[in-house]
Amino acid sequence: MIKPLQYVSRIKPYVPGKPVKELERELGIRDSIKLASNENPLGPSPKALEAVKELLSADGGLNRYPDDSGYYLKNALSERLLFGGNGSRAKISSDEIILGNGSNSLIDVAVRTFMGPGDEAVMGFPSFVFYPIAVGSVGGVSIEVPLVDYRHDLTAMSDAITEKTKIVFIANPNNPTGTINKRDEIERFMERVPEGVLVVMDEAYYEYVRDSEYPDTLKYLREGRDILILRTFSKAYGLAGLRIGYGIAPKTVISEMDKIRGPFNTNSAAQVAALRALKDDEHLRRTIDINERGKDFLYKDLGAMGIRYVPTEANFIYMPLNIESKNIYNALLKTGVIIRTVGPKAIRVTVGLLEENRRFIESLKKIKEL
Repeated sequence: MIKPLQYVSRIKPYVPGKPVKELERELGIRDSIKLASNENPLGPSPKALEAVKELLSADGGLNRYPDDSGYYLKNALSERLLFGGNGSRAKISSDEIILGNGSNSLIDVAVRTFMGPGDEAVMGFPSFVFYPIAVGSVGGVSIEVPLVDYRHDLTAMSDAITEKTKIVFIANPNNPTGTINKRDEIERFMERVPEGVLVVMDEAYYEYVRDSEYPDTLKYLREGRDILILRTFSKAYGLAGLRIGYGIAPKTVISEMDKIRGPFNTNSAAQVAALRALKDDEHLRRTIDINERGKDFLYKDLGAMGIRYVPTEANFIYMPLNIESKNIYNALLKTGVIIRTVGPKAIRVTVGLLEENRRFIESLKKIKEL
């Protein structure tokens, strides 16, 4: 029997949740709600759905390969991604943008482009679980720096950079804690990062952030820094099922990643849906408003119940527990509420629609262990 490379054998794989319908069948329940994957409960823009329908009915729709260059979507992103201030605004050029099958795939491409066996990547812990998987897939070493107050300890992360370091991952907002590192912290960190180390700023939840001190990382691109900024259409834009994200980086970084990126790595439906979603600002505003009101509702009720939570800048809430997280997960599952465990004593819950948030709270109240 063929064996994988030794460093592949050591990877702890990502474990997705079961399909909702399968869980309902196993547990004998109906009308369950999923608050586990940080999806947009409002769904995608109606304009994006219409774009997909048009594609499906068009000649040369699904029987033709997608636009490998992502010409129209990258140009639309270029028009929206502006850098500068004091009346001076400059566009990010389309050749400073790379598209991916979700931002996950771009993490993988960046690692395969700039890392090899024995190279190191610095990251917070806990943070996005795919970072160490991608690093491990090339025989790299993940240097995990514990969070402090549920936030990236950027001083400790910069101290962890060595001659072997090729990439630093910063999820901002962080998944699973929903916290951010602010402008001045990022500025001090970037001053300490040596040349030749790629800083990957994972901004998957960028659109949800309300804090005025959130950093504008595009400035580092204009300063010529080695930076890759990742964003996605999976979260606030509600296109998780189509898997499309993008990265912004200097042309030199993009051109090297393009050598590794697989051909036709974003499908036609994803491209046209993302292009149309970008133009629906009203839907994005509704999404953010629902999230803000949902956060306020959950904060109030969790506080009244005496349950600890970490204030979030994303569309999910992290809750440290005094008991085993699997017990809470299983108890909620029996009521038809699906959440995510984060290690042995924490859970993460997506902010849903009002009725979903209310059902989650009512289910929590039934769990005697709390």
